[in-house]
Amino acid sequence: MPVFQLIEEIVFPHASQAEDDGLLAIGGDLSPNRILNAYVNGIFPWYSPDEPILWWSPNPRCVLFPDKLKISKSLGSVLKKEIFQIRFDTNFLDVIKNCSSAKRGDDLGTWISDEIIDAYNILHQLGYAHSVETYRGNKLVGGLYGIAIGKVFFGESMFFIESNASKVAFCALVKKLKEDDFYIIDNQVTNKHLLSLGAEEIKREKFLDILKKYIVIDNKPGKWANLVSPDS
Repeated sequence: MPVFQLIEEIVFPHASQAEDDGLLAIGGDLSPNRILNAYVNGIFPWYSPDEPILWWSPNPRCVLFPDKLKISKSLGSVLKKEIFQIRFDTNFLDVIKNCSSAKRGDDLGTWISDEIIDAYNILHQLGYAHSVETYRGNKLVGGLYGIAIGKVFFGESMFFIESNASKVAFCALVKKLKEDDFYIIDNQVTNKHLLSLGAEEIKREKFLDILKKYIVIDNKPGKWANLVSPDS
């Protein structure tokens, strides 16, 4: 299938028209309305700084249903010890900047460019993008960020400076989403780390059906409460 060239009008081709690797469209911009429209339709931006903006909708899709979170014995021990403090939405910029510079075995960290950081910071100010932050004392040692629309959370990236810090942030995220009746967490692309936490692959068609049902549920954007105990 062809890769679609986006125009000034904020409209995307149907996600089912993506190529085998998930690439759907090229071009456009990172305005809040375009990014949100992309997520609602099962699409997200992902590209290197030296590339034009690329839009993706992979098949299968990696997701986590909150009730299926897996906590290993070692991670459970870390949670019980309350080594870290968790905060929400108090330091979004530092979280996304740390994600952008995180070293990864799959070398995917470089895609979070200054342009991406600026765009998602605007979405954070609008109440759509959220950060989960892990602290030891007053030092930020891990975290993650993503987009919440309706009852769907679209996870974007995570980082850690201390061992288990990002996993603890993820557990805190899942706990909050369960309390707020979120249905699903979109992890976009599959990796072993996510699978170990209970993520699974579903067909894109099923994912799009889930979005139609749960993206429209009223859930007004706004900052999340900024402090939670991850195992309370």
